[in-house]
Amino acid sequence: MLIDTTLREGAQLFGAYFTIETKVKIISGLLALGVNEIEIGWVGQEGLEELVKRIRPMTGKTALSVWSPCRGADIRKAAALNVDRVNIGVPVSDLHINKRLGTDREGLLERLTQTVLTAGLLGIEYVSVGLEDVSRADTIFALTAGQLAEDMGASRVRLADSVGILTPLKMEKLVLSFRQQIGTEIAVHCHDDFGMSSGNAITALDSGAHYADCSVLGIGERSGIAATEELATYLTLKEQRYAYQTDGLRKLCDFVSHAAGVPIPRTKAIAGKDIFACESGIHAHALGKSPELFEPYNPDTIGANRTVAVGGKSGRAAVINALGENKIPYSKQEIPDLVTAVKQLSWQLERPLTTQELTDLTKMN
Repeated sequence: MLIDTTLREGAQLFGAYFTIETKVKIISGLLALGVNEIEIGWVGQEGLEELVKRIRPMTGKTALSVWSPCRGADIRKAAALNVDRVNIGVPVSDLHINKRLGTDREGLLERLTQTVLTAGLLGIEYVSVGLEDVSRADTIFALTAGQLAEDMGASRVRLADSVGILTPLKMEKLVLSFRQQIGTEIAVHCHDDFGMSSGNAITALDSGAHYADCSVLGIGERSGIAATEELATYLTLKEQRYAYQTDGLRKLCDFVSHAAGVPIPRTKAIAGKDIFACESGIHAHALGKSPELFEPYNPDTIGANRTVAVGGKSGRAAVINALGENKIPYSKQEIPDLVTAVKQLSWQLERPLTTQELTDLTKMN
């Protein structure tokens, strides 16, 4: 199941500033997608209370959560919000414990105990404890922290690969070790510093994790985290484990792209404008026979369109197919010269040809 954190992790993207109206539109898109939980921000974030009031009536079965540091004062602020879950962040690597918090392992466990107990006493029914930088932590100590969180009443432990150094095989091992040792739900938070985030998130879910964090376009600190559109599409269209409503995903991606100032590469998985565009002769010919030969899913399922064009990489079959698709009259004798003309013009223009350009060439040959 997916925890979308576009408005928490994503909002931490360098230079990204979302107005409350923008946040409401993003949340509306996430609710239409059907994500299981939306992490709407962090304790102390400006406008958080107003945002909760605006969106609370529309959330339905989707859980709302907020992130909080591992401090009693912040937990008390979180308890005053009308949210369903509180996600407490606590670093478990010695590097963070010593240099960031200025304490030791014993001191960290004491702080964790007090914070989770405080959350329970304040009536927070679902507490999630995020073990930050778990990929650089001593696994035995991280498990100790997870077990302690469970003993104190936490409902979930979230494993954060904070600097994105895990591979799918190492992620599988990590998730399995936690599943064997603790009984809470398990979530993962995978950063993309080495391009592993979405793969690691899927692997974690396949290995028994209950939740995976994600954000639209994968935006977040540095190179971001696992991408909501990638996970939702894969889980729905490939594995068919969930039924996320993926047909509006590209519109949501476009909106977040403009709001965050993050251009979408034209070949970006799910969101790119050219992911169903084809010019290569072999592929174009095959698509004319049966699209599933070179497409993993129907473009309609994500609100995309297929584009097949002819150009410098096209052969006889592709040109004939394009002529037929566009109802352009031609004779068989013209084809050899037309193929040559198509290639020459395409290389001259340094792009595939438009339908009008192809039509014009048939008139010239």
